[in-house]
Amino acid sequence: MVSARRLVEESAVLVDGPWTHRDVSANGIRLHVAEVGSGPLVVLLHGFPEFWWSWRHQMLALAEHGFRAAAADLRGYGASDKPPRGYDAFTLADDVAGLIRALGERDAVVVGHDWGAHIGWTLAAVHPHVVRRLVVASVPHPLRWLSALPRDRAQRRASSYIARFQLPWHPERWIVADDAANIAQLLRDWGGPRFPDAETERRCRDAMQILYVPNRAMEYYRWALRSIPRSDGRRYRAAMRRPVMAPTLQLHGRLDGCVLPATAMGSARYVSGDYEWKCYDDAGHFPHQEQPEEFSADLLRWCTR
Repeated sequence: MVSARRLVEESAVLVDGPWTHRDVSANGIRLHVAEVGSGPLVVLLHGFPEFWWSWRHQMLALAEHGFRAAAADLRGYGASDKPPRGYDAFTLADDVAGLIRALGERDAVVVGHDWGAHIGWTLAAVHPHVVRRLVVASVPHPLRWLSALPRDRAQRRASSYIARFQLPWHPERWIVADDAANIAQLLRDWGGPRFPDAETERRCRDAMQILYVPNRAMEYYRWALRSIPRSDGRRYRAAMRRPVMAPTLQLHGRLDGCVLPATAMGSARYVSGDYEWKCYDDAGHFPHQEQPEEFSADLLRWCTR
């Protein structure tokens, strides 16, 4: 029997710590950002089903080494605005470009995981002047993703949830059922054997039960699939054929149950700048949380190169 939905306030994601919470106006919406440190700007973009807090380890490491770390809640998530539209890749990239400018900088190191990585790839192609260096985790270049899915049966099985997410309203109800128990299951299925810990599970379950978040999170997936035969999808693929000029570090977990390493590999062909690939043997889909010290060390090395 499915229990009644538990409504969670946005304040649940305003986790106390050495960071400062602020709201920033960018691209016509309000984005919530957690900031710590001073120096060159590093913008961190989370994925599904998470929020800014997933970068807590890297934020502290960056601040300790002379960087200004700004982890944002993406449009539709956490304490950011949740408008009914704007979940196409172009608008999401415009959000981040506007955020960098609103934070008073011309460019930044952009770090993304999952959907955050997808946005990072897009931003580097359509707004190359704002991306000083790029770090992407757990997601290949969008064109690599689109080419791999039709040919790779194992990846299609791993990505079967995407078809489920296309249904109207069912996935939103599925997300919040039984205190978001299915979010906990996705974290376990996609991550390595020791992920998630109790605190991470609880915070992600709470964050996905904030009003409108389940629907807005699904809109990312719906645009990505439904746009493929449409003119906006063709325009997006054309834009993504521009080579990424920013030096790019791609990080992945060998135990990833969501995006297989074989799918993630092969993105180098879309990068004209320096490129490096690294795979963590003992991590799944969330390497920045599963192996935070090693991930942070690689991030710092890339930022300071």
